[in-house]
Amino acid sequence: MLRNRRYPGRLLAAGLALAVALAGCDGNDSQAKSKPGAGPAVPVLAVAAEVRTVPVRLRAVGNVETESSVAIKSRVDGQILKVHFKDGDDVSQGQILFQIDPRPFQSQLRQAEANLLKTRAQLEYARGQEARYQDLLAKGFVSKEGYAQVRTNLESSQAAVAADEAAIESVKLQLQYATIRAPIGGRAGKVLVTEGNLVKANENPPLVVINQISPIFVSFAVPEQHGPAIRAAMGERRLPVTATVAGKSVSGELAFVDNTVDPATGTLKLRARFANEQRLLWPGDFVEAVLTLGEEAGALVIPAAAVQSGPKGSYVFVVKDDQTVDQRPVRVSRSEGEEALIADGLAAGERVVTDGASRLTRGTRVSIKPAKAE
Repeated sequence: MLRNRRYPGRLLAAGLALAVALAGCDGNDSQAKSKPGAGPAVPVLAVAAEVRTVPVRLRAVGNVETESSVAIKSRVDGQILKVHFKDGDDVSQGQILFQIDPRPFQSQLRQAEANLLKTRAQLEYARGQEARYQDLLAKGFVSKEGYAQVRTNLESSQAAVAADEAAIESVKLQLQYATIRAPIGGRAGKVLVTEGNLVKANENPPLVVINQISPIFVSFAVPEQHGPAIRAAMGERRLPVTATVAGKSVSGELAFVDNTVDPATGTLKLRARFANEQRLLWPGDFVEAVLTLGEEAGALVIPAAAVQSGPKGSYVFVVKDDQTVDQRPVRVSRSEGEEALIADGLAAGERVVTDGASRLTRGTRVSIKPAKAE
């Protein structure tokens, strides 16, 4: 009985010893796993921070606007005899667009010219009468009242001649309006009134709308805090603006800065002018507008892909000499395309991880992969 009672105690002691041994093994493994640089290296891409001169640019979404747009309307009543262009044609300034039947105006012109001949004949007779009565008045054969009546007839004839001359000029102008010409060069839209239709002066809709395509404007807005820098730079030199549409870029220059800030959006409206010789910009297009204000020398630049966001702000993973990484907080001054300009937290020449950061923590061992050839 005594011998049997000793076995449970021995078994308990052996179990405790085994548990202590196993616990010791687990602790060593955990320490090994948490030791910096332990485990396989994580493959990453890394780029060295470098100091460069970087352009200072402002980016915005812009809208293409025509420099001039004219709705062509008739200035006289009549029937359209001929349309001298087609939908979408390019027209030049002064080109004939529509011909309205000129015959009614030609008839009015002949009548006005005949009236002028009549009033001129009356004027010549009145002048002769006035000369005779002036001589008779000097000799005392007529009264002053009689001479005054003749003088009045002369002045009335002179006024009638002037009125008839003005009537002729008015009819000639109407006859000129019967031939409708393009007031500007540009691109014609759809012809809204065709041959044979009757039109009235200043009637809606217009006959056609012409938009000037070259040159052309792009309007865009930037935050109001950039206003002083834009005005200062514009006073010193021409500011280049690039508009990108459908993957193609067009170069122009800033032409206008609005004199007020939109209180609803806190933005300042700008307008850039483009020669648009290749006609890549079209009225109504939305484009990416990039305004270049100048250059910033001595900027510390890294790829924007290297910058990570965390609860305490931006940070990067810096590759140290022992091929482990350090999580470093940084302050980004601004972004320029696919690059970030670092104001604090990094030195030139330090390598930052640009790809593979999602698998990293402080102290992780890494291996630098060769960059892919472009």
